[in-house]
Amino acid sequence: MTTPLTLTTGRNPDGSAVLKAVGEIDMSNTHAFAAALDDVPDRLVVDLTEVEYLDSAGLNALFARAGRLELVVAPLLEPVVTISGLATVATVRTRRDAEDR
Repeated sequence: MTTPLTLTTGRNPDGSAVLKAVGEIDMSNTHAFAAALDDVPDRLVVDLTEVEYLDSAGLNALFARAGRLELVVAPLLEPVVTISGLATVATVRTRRDAEDR
């Protein structure tokens, strides 16, 4: 059974590509998540502010592409991206930081 995950693409006002994820990212839907990440070959903002769960399969998909990603996370995911080390290889902003821009 696949965990519910909605992926939506768009553009920020500055023209940068955005992938917004809503739901949970786990091994049941990581293939779709990774494919959506790969649909944009350049710099990509990944909005994870409405992701309620991110497992190691989802982290792996992010790590594999970290050099070109800017992640926007809610407070719930801040410890996950910090402890995993993802914050050292990808640009990570919190929802608060993104709203201040």
